[in-house]
Amino acid sequence: MFDPKLLAIGAEAPGFDLEDESGNRVRLSDFAGRRGVVMVFYPMDGTPVCRAQLCEMRDQWESFCGQDIAVVGVNPGGAVSHRKFKSKQRFPFPLLVDQGKRVASLYGAGGLIVKRCVYGIAAGRIQFAEAGRPSPEKVLAAMADGSRGPNSSHGPARSWRERVHRAPPRRGVWP
Repeated sequence: MFDPKLLAIGAEAPGFDLEDESGNRVRLSDFAGRRGVVMVFYPMDGTPVCRAQLCEMRDQWESFCGQDIAVVGVNPGGAVSHRKFKSKQRFPFPLLVDQGKRVASLYGAGGLIVKRCVYGIAAGRIQFAEAGRPSPEKVLAAMADGSRGPNSSHGPARSWRERVHRAPPRRGVWP
């Protein structure tokens, strides 16, 4: 009932233009020169599961940076709530304000409550998508295995078809 309808691996990632907790504009295109970006959709600032999930990402920050992968948290909370949450938990990544849940809806995480899910995006394509709370290690492994951004110095990009054919088959229902 609450499982999000996630975008398919290899699909084009919907663009977005949101403000972070400090009022800075953040767009998907801002990450074009990086190896990728991980988007963590979560329902609410400060709840135990959301805090634990984002703290796991924070604790693996050096690993994300080592692979040139950015991380952003996304939910409909306001900038003040995001600032307090980010400050208290010492998150090194931005928390984006998705008023109206417009971006969450584009990524299949919208609804009455934003569904918890994580996307990895590289070269403008969905490379990782999982509902719930995948470990940072799982996200990093999927991102390391996939394509590189077009302006990256990490080597040539592989096609999304090559990645899909090597991935285990999906049953259409997310855990």
